[in-house]
Amino acid sequence: MKEYLVPENTTLAAFTDNVCAQASFCLRSLLKNRDVRVNGVRVSSDVPLKGGDVVRYYMTRAQEEKSAFRIVYEDGNVLVADKESGVNSEAVFSALRERGEVFFIHRLDRNTAGLIVFARTREAEEELLRAFRGRSVGKEYLARVIGTPSPAHAVLEAYLIKDAASSRVQITDRPVGEKIVTEYEVLSSSEGTSLLKVTLHTGKTHQIRAHLAFIGHPIVGDEKYGDGAFNRAHHATRQRLVAKRLRIVCDGSLSYLAQMTFVSEHEVQE
Repeated sequence: MKEYLVPENTTLAAFTDNVCAQASFCLRSLLKNRDVRVNGVRVSSDVPLKGGDVVRYYMTRAQEEKSAFRIVYEDGNVLVADKESGVNSEAVFSALRERGEVFFIHRLDRNTAGLIVFARTREAEEELLRAFRGRSVGKEYLARVIGTPSPAHAVLEAYLIKDAASSRVQITDRPVGEKIVTEYEVLSSSEGTSLLKVTLHTGKTHQIRAHLAFIGHPIVGDEKYGDGAFNRAHHATRQRLVAKRLRIVCDGSLSYLAQMTFVSEHEVQE
């Protein structure tokens, strides 16, 4: 059994996604079997939650032990985790906080697998945020897209406009919004899709997903910016995107990180 205190008004589904990855994997089954209790009362559907409510998840051993992430590297300053697809970054943060103090540095989309960085101290947080904002972090992704981009290698520039109401972004060639730079290289192509290595030169919300869709090659399985008909025909329910490699260049006490390259164990599905 896992028990959590609700800090603010929300819904059961949203709360579960953000605090307990294992329960989010099987929430539908837990609700069907009435294995979730809110303030001691069994519930069978998504319900509103208020700050101060207590939520308990009664999971099987197998459900509780299902992996949501693994720790790739950890020291007194930095922790690098390798997140599973289908897991909110906030759920990783919640699990790590049970082990000690950690601080968010950046996030990955729920259905993007791969590397995510946390700070262990306030001083490390400041240095890491400075590195991420100053584009001193090398971020390399693998993505499977529909079709084959031409040329086989390109550095794309465009502009990104956020639409908070729809939780989407829009890409345009016009100089409005935030400038983005996305580099890709075609690694292989087969059966109507291609595997790309994608290097982020700017790191904006949904940048890779939206930018590749903008040039006509959306990521396979992307439900927001992708090709719905293609995804349904190929039973692709999660985007084929992995944050594969990470290199952090910092000044000061974290300068030793520049000697390391962190690599995710995840690969992109066909």
